[in-house]
Amino acid sequence: MSIGNTIKGGEFVIKETSYTDIFIPEEFDEEARMIRQTCVDFLDTEVLNKLDRIDAQEEGLMPSLMDKAGALGMLGVSIPEEYGGFGKNFNTSMLVADAVGGGFSFAVALSAHTGIGTLPILYYGNEEQKAKYIPKLTTGEWKASYCLTEPNSGSDANSGRTAAKLNAAGTHYVINGQKMWITNGGFADIFIVFAKIDDDKNLTAFIVEKDFGGITMNPEEHKLGIKGSSTRQVFFNDCEVPVANMLSDRENGFKIAVNILNIGRIKLGAATIGSSRMVITQAVKYANERVQFNLPISKFGAIRYKLAEMATRLFATESATYRAGQNIDDAYEALVAGGMDEAKAKLKSVEQFAIECAIIKVWCSEMLDYAVDEGVQIYGGMGYSADAPMERAYRDSRINRIFEGTNEVNRLLVVDMLLKRAMKGEIDLMGPATAVASELMAIPDFGEEDETAFAAEKKIIANLKKAGLLIAGAAVQKLMMSLSKEQEILMNIADIIGYVYIAESVLLRAEKLYHTKGADESTYASDMAKIYLYTAIDKVNAAGKEALNSFAEGDDLKMMLVGLRRFTKSEPFNVKEARQRIAKKLIDENKYCF
Repeated sequence: MSIGNTIKGGEFVIKETSYTDIFIPEEFDEEARMIRQTCVDFLDTEVLNKLDRIDAQEEGLMPSLMDKAGALGMLGVSIPEEYGGFGKNFNTSMLVADAVGGGFSFAVALSAHTGIGTLPILYYGNEEQKAKYIPKLTTGEWKASYCLTEPNSGSDANSGRTAAKLNAAGTHYVINGQKMWITNGGFADIFIVFAKIDDDKNLTAFIVEKDFGGITMNPEEHKLGIKGSSTRQVFFNDCEVPVANMLSDRENGFKIAVNILNIGRIKLGAATIGSSRMVITQAVKYANERVQFNLPISKFGAIRYKLAEMATRLFATESATYRAGQNIDDAYEALVAGGMDEAKAKLKSVEQFAIECAIIKVWCSEMLDYAVDEGVQIYGGMGYSADAPMERAYRDSRINRIFEGTNEVNRLLVVDMLLKRAMKGEIDLMGPATAVASELMAIPDFGEEDETAFAAEKKIIANLKKAGLLIAGAAVQKLMMSLSKEQEILMNIADIIGYVYIAESVLLRAEKLYHTKGADESTYASDMAKIYLYTAIDKVNAAGKEALNSFAEGDDLKMMLVGLRRFTKSEPFNVKEARQRIAKKLIDENKYCF
């Protein structure tokens, strides 16, 4: 697949990216910012003052909120204008997910409707299906859900047992089976249902209307968090679906599921950014208000460390999320310019960056978990109270490491997809890996010192990539086909790749701000980029050593450990002082302010 001159997904591992080629959140135009503000205002006026009622699943409340969101256009930001939407690009839809992310259970309901509930029809439906369903989904007149997971399928989605059989008249498929953990199940009008026809190996997707009949549900699930999100088991008992409601082609369901999940992963990342921004602001406000030993606790170094670290991780993952979002938009435009159908181009562009989507899902969800955990700690005893705001945030956050594929599965996918693309010749992974191995045998070329801005940090990023290539290349050569079974090693490699991507993203953001805003305006971005990079060095070194010790031995092991040390070196950096500067800005402005 050609996407013109735009970078391919996963190529960041072997290529250097210029700050001029990335998008940063500071570049959103006025219209995008207005859309975001509409979403933020909606949460303030309609959602955040009703959280207890939402969590109690007050009858009709969530559907009514969805109706109001639809009236404001929040459900149709990326829907083409011909179907009643705004037709905005992918990164703008990410901004909406970000803005709504602080809405707790409402954010889950809205995301499920606009994402996995609507996009399968928009991207895979025929013209008749899109014309019938998309306008009503865009306004919220019809609410959507997505029925993939089954009691025994879990991460192995294609193993589902829900069955579809064509009736004798050839007019309807009769569906029988059970789905579980169905978000919006209790009030959905439309179900995207995956089933196997006869003895097919792969799933087929169907658009099922609630009024078709044959659909029953268990009561609402009692969950650890996102209590206000409707989550039901859905049973299909001789549910008759017109043959015209098959979505795409027979046995194309698994492909639909995988591609829609790619979108869900990066959108989940964006949503956790919005959640984290709210959590950090609450933590800062409480730290300024809470007095101990005659001082606000925001004066104490241990608390300032937490605030600064929370902000740094958020800033870093946000940088990666919108970088990838723009990559997807650029790929889409290149594909359409090359003559590809717009709907296919949407899917292909996201599929191209599936590696980045998986990384963002993992790192953003773990970033939010860190933020809410430290938020509880900053609140102290009050953090454990159900009357304080951290309790709900803490519980609601936990699902994100399970949603859209567990973080373990996504880590494995990062390496699997990268190696498969290398085997197909889409990415030259082994050439650079071989070059790195050869470099270990040569005398290091220290060259002339580069004193341009961020030169030292960019050299560290290049070396961290070499560390990843060294370990991945050695693992492939040593373990060959058995590498796919070595999940611990694969997750070590995934951690290296992920930390490199996030660290490079935040560094590029800081560099772009330096060149566009000046040194003074980019001080905090520079601090956060260097803090995150300093952390990434240690994380890469630890993951690298664990991997090498797992499969290498003797002189080979010694040589590669020496190489790993060479590629994870850095000059001393006063992380404490950098965190102090970040914490001071947070405390002075009494909110997350970056």
